[in-house]
Amino acid sequence: MSGPSHTPRVIVVMGVSGCGKSTIGRLLAERLGWVFQEGDDLHPAANVSKMRAGVSLTDEDRRPWLENVAAWIEGRLAADESGVVACSALKQIYRERLARPGGVVFVHLAVDRHTLEERLAGRRGHFMPAALLASQLGTLEEPGTDKGVIRVDAKRSADAVADSVLERLATLG
Repeated sequence: MSGPSHTPRVIVVMGVSGCGKSTIGRLLAERLGWVFQEGDDLHPAANVSKMRAGVSLTDEDRRPWLENVAAWIEGRLAADESGVVACSALKQIYRERLARPGGVVFVHLAVDRHTLEERLAGRRGHFMPAALLASQLGTLEEPGTDKGVIRVDAKRSADAVADSVLERLATLG
C-alpha cells in the first residue's frame, strides 16, 4: 500500500473502550509504515476531566473532539499521506463527519461485553473508567457492512486481528 500508485487512505480504527483500538491501530500503522494518531490525545481537556470523573460525554462534548479528528484526517489526505487513527466513532453521524469518499476506511473492532469488561478491569493508567462501558455500548450504532467498513472479531490476538484487517484492506483496492 505504498509507492507511486498508492492512493492516500486513512484507517479509522473504531469501537467501544477496551476493544483494542490503540493496540490494533499502532500495529496496523507499523505494518503499513503509516503514521498513527491516538484519538484520545485529540480530546479537549474538559472531555478528559469528565470521563475521568465517570461522566459520559454528550454529542456536544464530542463535537470539538470529532472536529480535531476530522482535521487530522483531512491533513493527512491533503498532504497525500496515509495514516491510522484510533477513534471510537460510536454513532453513524460521527462516522459521517469523519468519512472522506475513497479516502477513509472504518475498521470496527467488535468484542463481546464480557471480554470488554475483563479487558477494562485489567487496564491501568487510562482516563476512561470501566464504569462508562455501559454508556458506550448504549451509544454504539453498529456500522453496517457498507463499502468502506471492515468489521473484525477483535477477541482474537492483536496479530490475528491485524492480519484480518490487512487481508480485507487488500480486497478494497
